[in-house]
Amino acid sequence: MKAALLLLAALGAASSALAYTSAELRGDCQAAEALYQEQRSSDPYEAIRSTRCIAYVAGFVDGYAISDYLAEKIGVRLNAFCLPQDDHLSQRLVRAVLNQLERLPADDSSTATIIAGALARSFPCAEALEPRQ
Repeated sequence: MKAALLLLAALGAASSALAYTSAELRGDCQAAEALYQEQRSSDPYEAIRSTRCIAYVAGFVDGYAISDYLAEKIGVRLNAFCLPQDDHLSQRLVRAVLNQLERLPADDSSTATIIAGALARSFPCAEALEPRQ
């Protein structure tokens, strides 16, 4: 029993230490934007940073798409944001996140909340949902 509690405590401590902070997200997305603007660096760490931003934002979008799909199966529309069909969507997503980070104070807000706000603000849905009753 004690071993299980210690293992759970260690896992909890490890997961909180691996959190992706807003400062890391900002730096990574700045590296991604430089990559998109062809200001490539010879530093392999910058390539890793830009890839981490792009992959994290793309993963968030995929997670939202799955949630939206499942919600639709029970008759609910999330409608939080609507992404356009665009050849440069990845670049636009990174720019939207950076714009959101520029508006926020330099605190350690949840990166998921930052991305959700960025996408809702930058890519609103044309079709409004019915108001709650």
